[in-house]
Amino acid sequence: MEIPLGQVTHYYDRLEVAIVALDAPLSIGDKIKIVGHGKEFTQDVVSIQKEHQPVEGADKGEVVGIKVNQPVKEKDRVFKIS
Repeated sequence: MEIPLGQVTHYYDRLEVAIVALDAPLSIGDKIKIVGHGKEFTQDVVSIQKEHQPVEGADKGEVVGIKVNQPVKEKDRVFKIS
């Protein structure tokens, strides 16, 4: 089942980090799917940062950086796979 998790607001290509505004809680180890601009991929969350500090998880309403395996674009949708 896919749970809407949030939306990409920015992408740092040199760091391979997506900035995501969360609509639901997220934790390290969660499996996510990123969809948009004609492509989609899934990955496990291995790194989350909040205000440049590593964290184990984040809550709804927070903005976090997530290390991603592939390039993403602004407005791509992020889903948690459960």
